[in-house]
Amino acid sequence: MAHRTWAVWVAAGVLLASLGGGAAGQVVKGKTRPAATKYLMRGITQAHCKGIGELLKESGPADDKAWETLACHAACLNELSAALMQDGRCPDGVWAGAAKSLGEGSAAVLASAEKKDLDNAKAGFQKVTESCKACHDAHKPKK
Repeated sequence: MAHRTWAVWVAAGVLLASLGGGAAGQVVKGKTRPAATKYLMRGITQAHCKGIGELLKESGPADDKAWETLACHAACLNELSAALMQDGRCPDGVWAGAAKSLGEGSAAVLASAEKKDLDNAKAGFQKVTESCKACHDAHKPKK
């Protein structure tokens, strides 16, 4: 009888864990789209965050073309924030909150780039990087 009770508790624990009793693991791929999440991060997030970071150094974008490039980087990140919520990629509330924050921060960078407002572009980018950190803290595998 004690063995049966122990087995029931183990089964219940496994069931609760599988239902999301804590931060779920990273979804490595969408349900129907072929791009692995790590490729979205490397190809879109890292590339565009690096571009934004470079453009926002010191006195900011040097000319109209650089401000337009900043807007382009921000627009791409903003589109990614929506894609991260589609196709079954979102495993939990941490991911959803970070994707929302990424969208808000990148929209702020985009609007600021269109106005050539360096201070607000930097503030928006801070929100972008905070969203990345929040999601990575919960979902990026520890090395």
